[in-house]
Amino acid sequence: MQVGKIPPHYLKRMLKNLGKRRPEVMVPAAFGEDSAVLDFGGSPIIVSTDPITAAEAGAGRLAVIISCNDVAAAGAEPVGVLLTIILPEHTQPAELDRIMREAHEAALELGVEIVGGHTEVVPHVGKPILNTTVIGKALPDLPHWPITSSSAQPGDCLIMTKEAAVEGTAILASDFRDALLRRGVTEQRLEEARAFGQRISVVDDARIAAQAGARAMHDATEGGVIGAAYEMASASGLGLRLVERDIPIAKVTQTLCDALGLDPLRLISSGALLIACDPASGVLDALHASAIPAAVIGFFSEDPRLLLVRGLPGDGELALEIAPPQRDELWKAVQQFSRSEG
Repeated sequence: MQVGKIPPHYLKRMLKNLGKRRPEVMVPAAFGEDSAVLDFGGSPIIVSTDPITAAEAGAGRLAVIISCNDVAAAGAEPVGVLLTIILPEHTQPAELDRIMREAHEAALELGVEIVGGHTEVVPHVGKPILNTTVIGKALPDLPHWPITSSSAQPGDCLIMTKEAAVEGTAILASDFRDALLRRGVTEQRLEEARAFGQRISVVDDARIAAQAGARAMHDATEGGVIGAAYEMASASGLGLRLVERDIPIAKVTQTLCDALGLDPLRLISSGALLIACDPASGVLDALHASAIPAAVIGFFSEDPRLLLVRGLPGDGELALEIAPPQRDELWKAVQQFSRSEG
């Protein structure tokens, strides 16, 4: 198998082996779903888990934020984090201290507590691997509940917050600094790109959107905006017309991707939240009122096709079918370029 996320067709095979179906599970494991919802007769509990495998710089921070993003995208407030850290034999104590300090600072920012986990040194591992499981509680009095990746309806618009490849931009600038400098990217540009690491949380984005009427939400992680949009449409059993020119991409992101030959729309994009809602719901206005950049990038329909529209109207506009997500562009960079030395 290729490095990266398991292909959709194989993931769907895996999802046939999930043990006994429990009545307490309101939202079970499914393709495109990042969180499960459990109800024990009181306030629903939302849980999600995610690893950090490709990034190196700031991995402790990423580990906490990424899983909190998934819980928030389900219309929940993150509460507790379980953190597992697997370390190579050559790891120095200072490295573990750095990871825990990063995780602690991210948890403080988001108002969550690290409630446990596991730390172990193992052979045959080349770099630290982190995994977090986050537990959250449902936000009260939401217009739609539960909020899943699969709840989009025909006619819903697809809103994206911030820009494509927010997380990917920060990772490229930190982990591939030397390769980018050799290709003419300036240190000033790299510093600008590294600052994107402060923008990968979508906890506020998701809370505001959920309270304003979001019907479905999905954090754009591995596979980028294209992959996340595909997963939402596929999970909802709908078609999607995604308009490429309407997808915001920061200039510095495009600069880094051009230098390394990567597609920013298929680069890991934590920090960008995809939201399906009634166009008249007021979600876009609510995000803008909170100074969160957001744009409508497509519409869901009963037409089963998943299309990416390229070009300008009246000037050779072309609609291409969106293929199932392949490996993230970050893995392409990992395999083609050496990690930066400093």
